[in-house]
Amino acid sequence: VRCYVDDKVSKVAWLNRSNIIFAGEDKWSLDPRVELVTQGQLEYSLRIQKVDVFDEGPYTCSIQTKQQPKTSQVYLIVQVPPVIYKVSDDIIVNEGSNVTLTCLASGRPDPSITWRLLNPSERERERERERENYLEISGIVRSQAGRYECKASNDVSTPDVKYVNVVVNYPPYIKEVRSSETPVGQAGVLHCEASAVPQPEFEWYRDDVSIQISGSRTLLVVANVTEDDYGNYTCVATNRLGIHNASVFLYKPGTGRDINASGCVCQSFWLLLLSVLSALLKC
Repeated sequence: VRCYVDDKVSKVAWLNRSNIIFAGEDKWSLDPRVELVTQGQLEYSLRIQKVDVFDEGPYTCSIQTKQQPKTSQVYLIVQVPPVIYKVSDDIIVNEGSNVTLTCLASGRPDPSITWRLLNPSERERERERERENYLEISGIVRSQAGRYECKASNDVSTPDVKYVNVVVNYPPYIKEVRSSETPVGQAGVLHCEASAVPQPEFEWYRDDVSIQISGSRTLLVVANVTEDDYGNYTCVATNRLGIHNASVFLYKPGTGRDINASGCVCQSFWLLLLSVLSALLKC
């Protein structure tokens, strides 16, 4: 803290609020971080080492001349880099739950908090939300799962950053079932692909008889296919939140079935439903 005097000054002192720090060259303060800086007879400055927030406040250089006393006051403002001192732990929630993420930070001036989803899906675009200390998500959906970044910044130094991982559980949804033409005597492979959190378990059925429980595997291999093996198979995916199933045909060459048999079944069902509705409307 700079203070310059001239040769007409008879007495000089430094004060912090009403406390005398230096009177002339005599140190009154007990703080070892404070020292006097003098270069010749014209400078009477105050140096404070390792400044902290408790040093903030008014500092007065008081000068006594033969004519009258004069003072020069400087207000020291101490800035502090942002520090995040509390952030939510990683969480696992079910789809549809309300989620509140917490991020508390200190600094001078008070830091602003910015939330960002770092690995968004196609539906959930990357965006920033300024919600002070809390980010609230009502009815969270699977596309909002991922790694959330909390950033505290106040332009004093580089921002402080913390992360929260959010896992969203949801029931299974079978995205695809498929098979291929399989001649008699060869191995037939049925594929079943599902999306779910936690990871689903798969089971294959034919004529209400369980064929194979394959854990997280999604393939059913029918070795040395015979005529009796052709037909409809059902893939069932389950986890603790729900169950979903879809059907697929194992067929021999030349039968004219689509590879995605479940699609054929669904299409035929809707065509039949539309036909019945049309007939009822005509009546």
